[in-house]
Amino acid sequence: MDIRTCESTCIGHPDKLCDLIADTILDDLLFEDPSARCAVEVMATKGRIIVAGEITSSARVRVRESVRRALIRAGYAPFGWRVNVHTHSQSPDIAAGVNTSLEARDGEESAYVGLGAGDQGTVYGYATRETPERLPLPLVVAHDICHRLDKARAEGTIRGIGCDGKAQVSLRYEDGQAAGVAAVVVSIQHMKDTSLEELRRTVRTQVIAPALASHDLHIDEDTLVLVNPAGPFTLGGPAADTGLTGRKLAVDTYGGLAPHGGGAFSGKDATKVDRSGDYMARLIALAIIDARLADEAVVGISYAIGKADPVAVTVDTRGSGRVPDEVIADAVRAVFDLRPEAIIELLRLRRPVFAEHSTYGHFTTSSWWNSPYSYGYKLKEEVKTRGYAPAYPF
Repeated sequence: MDIRTCESTCIGHPDKLCDLIADTILDDLLFEDPSARCAVEVMATKGRIIVAGEITSSARVRVRESVRRALIRAGYAPFGWRVNVHTHSQSPDIAAGVNTSLEARDGEESAYVGLGAGDQGTVYGYATRETPERLPLPLVVAHDICHRLDKARAEGTIRGIGCDGKAQVSLRYEDGQAAGVAAVVVSIQHMKDTSLEELRRTVRTQVIAPALASHDLHIDEDTLVLVNPAGPFTLGGPAADTGLTGRKLAVDTYGGLAPHGGGAFSGKDATKVDRSGDYMARLIALAIIDARLADEAVVGISYAIGKADPVAVTVDTRGSGRVPDEVIADAVRAVFDLRPEAIIELLRLRRPVFAEHSTYGHFTTSSWWNSPYSYGYKLKEEVKTRGYAPAYPF
């Protein structure tokens, strides 16, 4: 038996608030200028929000308006904050490599060759057959708990709770399958006059138990349930804990149960491959699972700044593959165009849709993908051309 643990955060958590602000700034730019370049970081502390980074756009930059709209969305009053903005245009050296790829500079004229990768590094995508979302079950449950907490606050079904909070879910596994709930930990901000004992009962019965039940799990005699184990949590948000963009990478992706290249998503336009490449790697992992080539898949794509084509592509099915991993990787290279411009077009990443995914995980919903099933079919057929025709058990 082993235990797998994942956490999620509510929309008003200081770090998630910063991610939301950064992606709201990006969306507001893309709404007017789909070709905008943006790489902004946000820090939030008591009464102050600092936005810094690079913005190159023909759109009118309205950072303070974007900040206020994000604050409202997260459940905070939009006024009383001092917003400091320190932005400048993208480095001309970086822009030159991104605008004209290494291949284009060498004379190549094929489609999608013009745009070079906006940075170097390896990005990872992951998928598992464990849940309909193709994500680890403890992560899905943790996201569900936080979403229910935010909904209860917004709708008033649980009175006296604030917008800052976190959830952590530990599941027991036997033979690779979830066998029970080891622990659930929830910390949620609340008003000073809220009874802590009443809050614990309410969160347990109205949030935790229904969230578990929706995933065919339940609290048993061996389950440890902790709500606000540190005691009162009346001071929350940036007033209690400084927030930064990019500090919840595991929450954004796979709960720490799959690799992460280290690059954050929020505030970055799609020319930055630590965002667009990561999304593409996730689509490929989904296709591998939907083609029934494996029950679990990790896809790695390595880029060099200014170069359109990746320098390496790897596939690791963690022993669940029905054909060799090297064969799947070769098929991936044949089926998918992994150049940044091709990825942006395929996933429609010039749309202002990023803020809605900045909470509860970037991969929890399917709205990024143009039918992974069709890509799974193409991948399966490509594997067949290499002499493999695996069985697809249901």
